[in-house]
Amino acid sequence: MGTELSYALSKMQMLSTSDYASVVSMNIFVALLCACIVIGHLLEENRWVNESITALFIGVCTGVVILLQSRGKSSHLLVFSEDLFFIYLLPPIIFNAGFQVKKKQFFVNFMTIMLFGAVGTLINCSIITFGVIQIFKRMGVGKSLEIGDYLAIGAIFAATDSVCTLQVLSQDETPLLYSLVFGEGVVNDATSVVLFNAIKSFDLNIIDHRIGLHFFGNFFYLFIASTMLGVLAGLLSAYIIKTLYIGRHSTDREVALMMLMAYLSYILAELWYLSGILTVFFCGIVMSHYTWHNVTESSRITTKHAFATLSFVLETFIFLYVGMDALDIEKWRFVSDRPKTSVAVSSVLLGLVLAGRAAFVFPLSFLSNLTKKNQSEKISLREQVIIWWAGLMRGAVSMALAYNQFTLSGHTELRTNAIMITSTITVVLVSTVVFGLMTKPLIRFLLPVSPPPKRKNSLGNMESSNPPKSITVPFLGGAHDSENDLDGSEDHRPNTIRALFSNSTHNVHRLWRTFDNSVMRPVFGGRGFVPVATTSPTGRSNSQWH
Repeated sequence: MGTELSYALSKMQMLSTSDYASVVSMNIFVALLCACIVIGHLLEENRWVNESITALFIGVCTGVVILLQSRGKSSHLLVFSEDLFFIYLLPPIIFNAGFQVKKKQFFVNFMTIMLFGAVGTLINCSIITFGVIQIFKRMGVGKSLEIGDYLAIGAIFAATDSVCTLQVLSQDETPLLYSLVFGEGVVNDATSVVLFNAIKSFDLNIIDHRIGLHFFGNFFYLFIASTMLGVLAGLLSAYIIKTLYIGRHSTDREVALMMLMAYLSYILAELWYLSGILTVFFCGIVMSHYTWHNVTESSRITTKHAFATLSFVLETFIFLYVGMDALDIEKWRFVSDRPKTSVAVSSVLLGLVLAGRAAFVFPLSFLSNLTKKNQSEKISLREQVIIWWAGLMRGAVSMALAYNQFTLSGHTELRTNAIMITSTITVVLVSTVVFGLMTKPLIRFLLPVSPPPKRKNSLGNMESSNPPKSITVPFLGGAHDSENDLDGSEDHRPNTIRALFSNSTHNVHRLWRTFDNSVMRPVFGGRGFVPVATTSPTGRSNSQWH
């Protein structure tokens, strides 16, 4: 009896010690998040540094301190987990991006975005895979790698970092570049994840034309089904809030319902083996078009700032997380006796990332320009260089896929797998820091803009005439965004292929506007819908349109 009691007490002491360590880790991590926000604010006007690089740098420095404190045993407070990243961290960021995107810019450039995001990702993945097969065999690195591993490497490093794109590009200053690069990034991430999952699910020892047809059929099914699920989730939330007048009793319920239905769409997509990234992105677009207009004025302000704040905190969390995990001693111990090999593999992968992106950005931009009628709609060479450069950053998506492919429950057991993990970490760090540092100066150099005039505030200090970011973020665009821009264009018969494509885009836009105003908005609400006032909880007012 005494032995059992002492065992139970020792067990409880171990659990309490573990719980205390977890509480200490979380306290330090939250303090680091606060430090990232404060330092990011102080460096706001810096032309080189952005918040993602700041968080990454703080994460690496913290990892070094913990590594020294633990005498080389550990370097992180939390262990990187692809489940944590894909299930909890990524969905709010992608949803907010869809919620705030300028819909006119996105859908006018939809074919170009799809061309870059889907076709470009396939080209990029093919080039990286082919280059890795040829170079790694000559280096003697890929002896234990199979064809599935090589294809997985192509999918891993074809995935751009759409989260970092949000940090370095401005939707107000460069709306075309933002819509193209970020829209491509979302589709690219979804395509890379679909490619990766397809590679893992297919038997690649037997490759024939049927496997290829099945693969492409599966890809198009996932894309269409994921998009439709997001659209349906957004429409359902709009219909429920419009029909039940939830805001007349509680604005909290409106906000909670929007958040939960957006997250439910992502979880359902993952449950049904679809692309949760695409689903929650299009759910955000539909909610911004219909649901957001159906809630009360106070709920609109709350949701706008709540989604933006949550997305911002999670973006900072991810980069801090990646920076701390980059110095995980367990992974680097396997390659400590072969540092030259690890550096060589990282250099090869960086070179293939550069070449693979250039191989599709410039040719596909040329094809896209052939369908543009106006010179102002075409992608200039300078803009193509920025699109190529801004998409070179690799981030947490690449790391999560690499962990999935080359680790077992987060642990690396083979030397080749350890080399691939450490090389992925190196590529993520170098691309985020180097390419991220150079993106803002490159945009200012290639697309110079005059700075906004400064004025004196009430305290006599000089400040920019632009309002704060949180106010200027165009969550739903202006009143003319996708409403009236194309209505005044003349209707004439196209006489060239270019005119045919251009006019077809305008005609589709007009048809959609007519259908939206006559069919969709009376059912699902949207711009012009006046929700019930929250000041009359017992009365039931009629909704109005203007």
